[in-house]
Amino acid sequence: MNKRFAFKTLAVCAIAWSALGAMGLASAQTVKLKWAHVYETSEPFHKYSLWAAEEIKKRTNGKYEIQVFPASSLGKESDINQGLTLGTVDIILTGASFAANTYKPLAVTYFPFIFRDSEHLLKYAQSDVFKELAKGYDEKSGNHITALNYYGARHVTSNAAHPVTKPEDMKGLKIRVPDAPAYLAFPKSLGANPTPIAFAEVYLALQNGTVDAQENPLPTIEAKKFFEVQKNISLTGHIVDSLLTVTSGQVWGKLSADEKKIFSDVMQEAAEKTGREIIASEARLTEEFKKKGNNVITVDKNAFREAVLKATKPTDQGYRQQDYDKILAIK
Repeated sequence: MNKRFAFKTLAVCAIAWSALGAMGLASAQTVKLKWAHVYETSEPFHKYSLWAAEEIKKRTNGKYEIQVFPASSLGKESDINQGLTLGTVDIILTGASFAANTYKPLAVTYFPFIFRDSEHLLKYAQSDVFKELAKGYDEKSGNHITALNYYGARHVTSNAAHPVTKPEDMKGLKIRVPDAPAYLAFPKSLGANPTPIAFAEVYLALQNGTVDAQENPLPTIEAKKFFEVQKNISLTGHIVDSLLTVTSGQVWGKLSADEKKIFSDVMQEAAEKTGREIIASEARLTEEFKKKGNNVITVDKNAFREAVLKATKPTDQGYRQQDYDKILAIK
């Protein structure tokens, strides 16, 4: 009887240890990743980053657990770009303007008025020229661009004393721009005084008069509440902007072929959802800002475009003319 009891006890212990071992193995196989961006939790960029994180977890049967860090909580945009190389972040949303610090041709999309509208940019995201530029960045940085997200058409906002109705109104204007060279062509070619300021510090800089103006898409103007400290919103649409979803080379290199497909598919789906939501919000926000008491100014975009092209051209900014021409030719 004692022998039988001892045998049963050993069997139960063996099963228990086996189960614990399996749990330990499962735990060891869970890979935790950090996804960082500089946008507010109310914005589609954060909403669909969370969606993508959950979807990747689901499609990889829990192997990848991704935590999303919004609103510059892991550093400003230049920091999180460096973090991909340093290994402090694994996935980021970033403007090509910042990624272009590693591979300059990528920032050709920031040359003013290169895109006609949002649909032109979305076609660019599927084009051979984008694939070529993304490949160039991948090879130079060691990281991997997995998707392109529509960010919005950038417009100039300014305080009550400096309405921008025509190109000449930009002369001498102290305007905040992101801390990346790609944003300088528009204000400099029109005689403005561009001042790089980190995204998280812009509201205060506008409020205390460090700068007179800034430029961003309407959904960002709403999310960051810039409309509270800027009376005028001039619909210049000078840059049709995008964000890249970038995965660190350290992570990408360890993914299997199937996992790479899952990451790419999910991130591209998230980009599509983000873009459509941004486009819808742009359509409604013009009227909403008018109701809030902002002076929404419809400008002659062709006048601004002609003034910019008179003062500068893509090659002056260090871009390749062939890339510029290929993007313009996308129908």
